[in-house]
Amino acid sequence: MAKGGFRGGPMGGMNQAAMLKQAQKMQQEMLKMQEELQTKTYTATAGGGMVKATVNGSHNLVALEINPEAVDPEDVEMLQDMVMAAVNEAMRTAENEASSTMSKLTGGLNLGGLF
Repeated sequence: MAKGGFRGGPMGGMNQAAMLKQAQKMQQEMLKMQEELQTKTYTATAGGGMVKATVNGSHNLVALEINPEAVDPEDVEMLQDMVMAAVNEAMRTAENEASSTMSKLTGGLNLGGLF
């Protein structure tokens, strides 16, 4: 270490107040994006459109439509599979959009739930 102690820090002397301000701004933008994402809805279908599921950004099922033609008392299992497929696909779509949107804001950094 040079005489006089350590200087500059890992950011090459970058102003810590400016870094903190930038981090706070990013946090506010992320919170705003999260709120916007939670108000959106995501819809997916299964069975050629026989089952349609809609979830919101909070991953809650908000609508489920089943075409009466999909209801076969002899094959309830197929209907159950179609419902699960539609709901799971809608959930994946919501999660993928949230990840994509947050990645744009953070520049691809994985912040591990810091915000």
